[in-house]
Order: sequence, then C-alpha cells, then structure tokens
Amino acid sequence: MTAALCLALAIYYEARSEPVAGQIAVAEVIYNRVESSRYPDNICDVVYQPRQFSFTHDGMPEDPQHKVWEDIQLLATSIMENPDLFFVGHDATHYHATYVTPYWADDLERVAVIGNHIFYKE
Repeated sequence: MTAALCLALAIYYEARSEPVAGQIAVAEVIYNRVESSRYPDNICDVVYQPRQFSFTHDGMPEDPQHKVWEDIQLLATSIMENPDLFFVGHDATHYHATYVTPYWADDLERVAVIGNHIFYKE
C-alpha cells in the first residue's frame, strides 16, 4: 500500500464528514507522528499502528463513497506533494471526537478544536 493511499484512507475514515480544515488536521497528526521518535517513521506504519486509529481496529469499514473518496484522495495527494501549504503547525499528535473523553486527554495539551475533533500535543 502506498503512503498516499494510507493517508487518504485515514482521512476518509477518521474525518470524511469534517470540514476540510479538520481533514487536513488529521493528516497533520499523522505527519507529526512520523516525525516523532515515539511513533513509526512512515505514514502507513503510523496509520496501522495497533489501536491508534479507530477505523483500523473496529471491524471492517464500509467502502469509500465515490465522490467524497475522490476528493479526499486528491487532498491526500496534494498534502503529500507539499504539506507546508496545508499544515498550521499546531504540533498535534493526538485527537478525538468531541463526544468522547479518552483517558489520555488530560495528560496532553489541547491545541485546537476543528469541527467535531479536539487536537492535542504531547
């Protein structure tokens, strides 16, 4: 699987109903993890690291919807070609939906709320 496909799948399954800024923020989390020594050093390994992104472990996800999937693939490709054009630099390595409270949230610094996601840095 290519890095672009891994990134697109993560954006799609984690943030397809979010505004584009939220989709980009999810991609930025993945990139920030790649850059961190605490996580794997490539996009696919970060996305498929056990128990990190819900779509990879909560059962078989549905097939991507054609139009939304096409848009997200284009976004992922654009991000990979020049992430500096998209990322805001909030250094987030974690996020969660606003309707849940994971155990780790209190241990991290909250840096942004975009759509229905709250973003944190270590």
